[in-house]
Amino acid sequence: MVADDSGSDVGDVGAEEWNEENEQDLGDVDEDGHVRKGEAVDEFGMDVELVWEGTTWNRKRAVGFDAGDGGQAQQNKAPVRIRAIDFGVMSMAEVGRMSELEVSSRELYQMPQRNPAPGGCLDSRLGPINKRAVCGTCGAMLQDCIGHFGFIRLHLPVFHIGFFKTIASILGAICKSCARVTLVGEEREALLRRARHPSMSLNLNARGAFFKKILDRAKKSGGQGFCPHCSAQNGPVKKISALKLVHFPYQLKTASKETRGGGQDAGNDAENEEAATAGSKVKKAKGSREDLSVKFKDAIAENPEVSKNAHRAGDDLTPLRVLRLFQRIPDEDVELLDMIPDVTRPEDMILQYLPVPPTCIRPSVCSDLSSGSTEDDLTMKLAEIAHVNTIIGQAISRGHPPNLLMENWEYIQLEVARYINSEAPGLPPSTQPGAKMIRGVSQRLKGKAGRFRGNLSGKRVDFSGRTVISPDPNLRITEVGVPERVAKTLTYPEVVTKHNLRRLKSAVLTGPDSYPGANFIVLSDGVKKFLRYGNREKTAQELAIGSIVERHLIDGDVVLFNRQPSLHRISIMAHRVRISPHRTFRFNECVCAPYNADFDGDEMNLHVPQTEEARAEALELMAVQKNLVTPRNGEPLVAATQDFLTTAFLLTSKDTFMDRFEFCRLVTFMCDGMSRVDIPPPAIIKPARLWSGKQLMGTLLRLSIDDNSLAETITTDCPEKGYSGKKRAVPQMVHNDAFVSVRRGELICGALGKISLGSGSKASLLYRLSRNCGPEAAAKAMCALSKFSSRWLSEQGFSIGVGDVM
Repeated sequence: MVADDSGSDVGDVGAEEWNEENEQDLGDVDEDGHVRKGEAVDEFGMDVELVWEGTTWNRKRAVGFDAGDGGQAQQNKAPVRIRAIDFGVMSMAEVGRMSELEVSSRELYQMPQRNPAPGGCLDSRLGPINKRAVCGTCGAMLQDCIGHFGFIRLHLPVFHIGFFKTIASILGAICKSCARVTLVGEEREALLRRARHPSMSLNLNARGAFFKKILDRAKKSGGQGFCPHCSAQNGPVKKISALKLVHFPYQLKTASKETRGGGQDAGNDAENEEAATAGSKVKKAKGSREDLSVKFKDAIAENPEVSKNAHRAGDDLTPLRVLRLFQRIPDEDVELLDMIPDVTRPEDMILQYLPVPPTCIRPSVCSDLSSGSTEDDLTMKLAEIAHVNTIIGQAISRGHPPNLLMENWEYIQLEVARYINSEAPGLPPSTQPGAKMIRGVSQRLKGKAGRFRGNLSGKRVDFSGRTVISPDPNLRITEVGVPERVAKTLTYPEVVTKHNLRRLKSAVLTGPDSYPGANFIVLSDGVKKFLRYGNREKTAQELAIGSIVERHLIDGDVVLFNRQPSLHRISIMAHRVRISPHRTFRFNECVCAPYNADFDGDEMNLHVPQTEEARAEALELMAVQKNLVTPRNGEPLVAATQDFLTTAFLLTSKDTFMDRFEFCRLVTFMCDGMSRVDIPPPAIIKPARLWSGKQLMGTLLRLSIDDNSLAETITTDCPEKGYSGKKRAVPQMVHNDAFVSVRRGELICGALGKISLGSGSKASLLYRLSRNCGPEAAAKAMCALSKFSSRWLSEQGFSIGVGDVM
């Protein structure tokens, strides 16, 4: 304790007593020469300002930073460039430095005013709890305060449930006596050199496999005998309950039942006994754990009956013992455990200080019907932890029996585990009557309704729709079929000009209930009118250039189409609207791959850009025809699939021929009635003029290219799946027609299949078409193929039998 010139106590600064070493400056003396302000260094190495408040000294804030200056001190610093970011486990000192206070009280409010209790989980220094309150740290109101952390100083450490598996792995790799990794000699040095090599940080998969190999080797070495450093007995570490680890020093993995019974491997027992005797020669403190271990080894050596059951002897690894072991691990051994000693050490995975989050992420719900409030699950759990922690502290100071202390220790361990992850496997249900399952910190972050997917990545927006998707091969790949019901709800604000005045007047007269109409109108003076009520004829006559009409969606409007989860950039693309009388969103099956969509009940989202700039940006950057290839490696992603590949294979097979009438009829399946078609000469003249399916596919390619001269550039060779791969002088002459060859836009030989027409291959004909003639040509080819395929297959028929799949 420290006293000022008047003899008053200054109070504690953290857990350390005030002394001359951490005293830096005592200024601001009053008229009587009494100190009223001071500066100190707290236990976390942080400069703090002490302010005299009548009877006690209180820590206010870090010296050199005023929370009320709006961060002006930080803004005056010269700009810096971040070169790298290190991620690691937050140390206990860092938890203390980022905290504003230590939470030590179970009480939440002071009665009867219901002000936040000092030192409680709702202390005002953690942030305001309602709109009228002021933050005790930064002085801001609820809408401006970002919240401040606190911490609970645990009198006994506990395991972090998120690192429990890692803690068990590390314990299996180190000696439970000297805390060294059980690797020695050249093997250890070679592994350490490789762990320090810069290339280890480049490939994360290789790094993970390498350090797993280190842990496995150390675990195998340390779990089968004696430590190579201190000769202490070591055995396997086993998890016997959700949060309990036990070390079995005499349960060797190589020991068989005969060995345990003193049978045929007695020679190995003699060697173990000799090593144990060598280890016991080291002088141990009387009554210590090491001394008891030596006595136990001597008892095993002298009494055969004890040796039979020695493998059952277990040593509890409590969080306190594990903490002391981890603190003794040398830095070199820490590097072998896939950690950087300057950033993270193993003891950081044992909780000594439990962070208390700001009140803004666990808000109290105030009721208008009563003066009370409903507290968040996290707040109640933290209050319970603080209460049990206080009981443990009192038990330690008063010397209560160990069984009572252990009972409370295990209870607070379970409560902290439930606070972090309430759904962790193996946790026993709460024994309190009427207790409900809470949502821990982990549950609030992960999952569909968690902070990341539910709030940060899954924001709710206006002008969007969602429904089930269906296939429609008659749509272009750039189009999406929108139900009329959706089109009447989603609107686009179109500015009235002399070019669209008549069309928008008609939409205003139609109103919101009939299609195509309009829902709202914004006049030039900013007045917004709902068109369901009032005189629409008069409103239409008042419509002037410059007004805005929020009309229904119509054919050709630009929309964004998205399927969740959005795993890559082309999970959301721009389409043109095609109004349909159905109830589902419809699109061409060729676009399934980028969305990873199928039609077994999937739903997709539709977003309507609300400005001309947004529409132009969507068409230039996100249009389907601008994203035919994946940005990962440039391979085609939007391509023919399923029935389209089946049609292409059957059509281009060797035995597919048709007369002129049938050829012309099939050409009309793939056209839109506005194209000029040049019919090629027949493939067979005698005994009848016949055209082949390969010629029909060549016609499809030429129809997709506006400039006939570009068709001359389509030349490619592509071996299909059935091609044997043998070197041939003329691969086009392979008997099963598995080598596709295209010359100057004509399919010379080969039956088209997934490699030559599907996605995932740069040898694809559609990929070549996109490269040589532009993505618009590839889009037109896919549209023609999909329209032709659906109709031709419905007439031709296609089925498989058991023999086809055996």
